[in-house]
Amino acid sequence: MEKKTATSGETPTQLIDAKIASLDDWRGKTLAHVRALIKQADPDVIEEWKWSVPVWSHDGIICTGETYKKAVKLTFPKGATLPDPTGLFNSSLEGNVRRAIDLHESVEIDEVAFKALILAAVGLNRGGGCELSDAADGV
Repeated sequence: MEKKTATSGETPTQLIDAKIASLDDWRGKTLAHVRALIKQADPDVIEEWKWSVPVWSHDGIICTGETYKKAVKLTFPKGATLPDPTGLFNSSLEGNVRRAIDLHESVEIDEVAFKALILAAVGLNRGGGCELSDAADGV
């Protein structure tokens, strides 16, 4: 599911596809991979395009996907509230609200833990708990 963007005729999915295609190195592959994991974890996720970056939402923002020269950064606006027993969050740790995952070249993400984190973020957005163990059952 997706929303139309107000600033252009392209859908957010098309804008995200274009962003991935424009990154002809490991960053494009990494962004495409985490996008697929997000969709696997939550088939009802909504793709949006805000602040010139991909945004994945379900009853609120789950995370954004920014790309930098040496990292693909996934920022969870409510990340400080989410359980992270495997230590996926490795950036923006000093804040009281958000947390981020910086993915670097040749580093693979723990797919099971990441999908559980996505489901926990959805649960938090829905006003429910964000027990990681509950989220992992649905992965």
